[in-house]
Amino acid sequence: MKVRVVLADDHAVLRTGLAMFLNAQPDLEVVGEAEDGFSAVRQVLETQPDIVIVDLSMGPHSGHEAIANIRETSPKTKMLVLSMHAEVSYVRMAFAAGAMGYVTKSAADSDLLSAVRAVAQGRMFVDLAIGLPSEREEALGLSEGERQPQTFVPLGTISRRESEVLRRVAQGYTNQQVAEQLGLSVKSVETYRARLLEKLGVRTRAELVRYAVVSGLLTPEQLIPSD
Repeated sequence: MKVRVVLADDHAVLRTGLAMFLNAQPDLEVVGEAEDGFSAVRQVLETQPDIVIVDLSMGPHSGHEAIANIRETSPKTKMLVLSMHAEVSYVRMAFAAGAMGYVTKSAADSDLLSAVRAVAQGRMFVDLAIGLPSEREEALGLSEGERQPQTFVPLGTISRRESEVLRRVAQGYTNQQVAEQLGLSVKSVETYRARLLEKLGVRTRAELVRYAVVSGLLTPEQLIPSD
């Protein structure tokens, strides 16, 4: 069975291109289009799609309002934001409104498909090219190849101790330093770190850093530890 999609964006050319691209996929089908938040809600009520891909900037009825209204009127419909905005604040607001995924319009086609399929399966997804200034990436030693999108796990799914370890690892502290700060053994820190990688579905410290920023655990300014 195909994933049914509604496109909500005030740019007709973009909607047309997206519809052609998504309809070319064997598992996806665009069943409706909307040019603003009001018509997005109407399209959802008429077509009952699995997913709405929504822009945040659409005329008098913002994408955030549309997300909240659609979540209220059609709880089973999942929301994926496709936006020009790459700031972390927009991602957090979208998730707070009820979105399950966030991708920038500059993302690769493959990233958008990954996001659609992840959200369709009930998993959260965020484009991790978002929100971390390049100078911070350089200071943290994050290479270009590590800047990858990933599924996004809600912060509430990790324990208080795991979040404490994550915060310090993201700031660049070594396992030894984290152990000293938290009164743990190095082995315990290593165990927490491995558990975080598994629970969050990531493989590298770069992805842990991204998660810490996008989830709101840290701001970009807090990433570099003070001397």
